[in-house]
Amino acid sequence: MHKDIRTYNSALTKEDKKICNTLANEIDASLPEAESKIWHRSPVWFLEGNPVVGYAKRKDNVQLLFWSGQSFEEKCLAPEGSFKAAQARYIKASEIELKDLKRWLKKAKLIQWDYKNIVKRKGKLVRIT
Repeated sequence: MHKDIRTYNSALTKEDKKICNTLANEIDASLPEAESKIWHRSPVWFLEGNPVVGYAKRKDNVQLLFWSGQSFEEKCLAPEGSFKAAQARYIKASEIELKDLKRWLKKAKLIQWDYKNIVKRKGKLVRIT
């Protein structure tokens, strides 16, 4: 786990820390080639400079976000924002279904929209093939 992400997680409550450590460990294991860092104050993993997954502590939960998640066609992921992102939210670590998380992380590798160049394309998203 990246040291900045470890620091982020360590500042959380016991249950939120458990959620975030579980997420970080599974993401690291599933995306070993990804670069991870704190981006916009939250842990995010990038493939070739493109954000694919991250999480953030919210007021009463931990939000897991997949930038291209709406294209995963997963009923357990709720649309988030005006682009292609989708989310899951957790209050307890026991709510994390590892089988689902691993499947979503596989899809995060295969299904990506090009967020890295969204500004250059003036807000237009293009699917990476």
